Amino acid sequence: MKASATLTKNLQSVLVDLIELHLQGKQAHWNIVGTNFRDLHRQLDEVVLAARAFSDEVAERMRALNAEPDGRSRTVAASTSLEEFPIGEVSTHDAIDLVAARLDATSQTMRGVHDQIDEEDPTTADILHAIIEKLEQFAWMISAENRTPGSIKQQRPAKPGSATSAKKAASAAKK
Repeated sequence: MKASATLTKNLQSVLVDLIELHLQGKQAHWNIVGTNFRDLHRQLDEVVLAARAFSDEVAERMRALNAEPDGRSRTVAASTSLEEFPIGEVSTHDAIDLVAARLDATSQTMRGVHDQIDEEDPTTADILHAIIEKLEQFAWMISAENRTPGSIKQQRPAKPGSATSAKKAASAAKK
C-alpha cells in the first residue's frame, strides 16, 4: 500500500507532535523544582520514553506505507502544534499543568486527523487509538497532582424518575 498525500500529511503532523512531546518532556524533566520533585521526575521519564516509542512507531508505520517521515529538528520546530516549553527552572506545580496541556494537545492532534486516517487505513487508525489511550492516561495521572476533589465538574445526565430529573423537569416547566 502507498499512503496518499493526505495520509502522509496527517501522520507527519502526529509524528512531529510526538517528537516535540518527547523533547518538551525531557526539558521539563531536567528543569523541574519543588514539591514532589522525585515523583514527577520519574513520571516525566515515563512520558518521554513513551513519546519516543510512539514517534518511532508512527515513523515506521509511515515507512511501511511507503511514506517518508521527517523528524528533523527544523521540521519539528516549524510544524509542531505544541506551544514552546518555558526555558529555565519550572515549579513542579506549573510543570504538571504544562505537561498535561501538551499531552492533551498531542491527543487532540491525533483525534483531529483520525477520521481521515481511518477512511484510508484502519490499521494505522488502530495504532493511533492505542497511543491516544496511553497519552490520555498520562495526562490524567499527571494532572491529578494539582487537582482537588470536585475541581473538574462534568454534567451527568439525571436518571429518569430520579429526584434530580424531576427537579430539572419542574424547573424547565416554570420557564
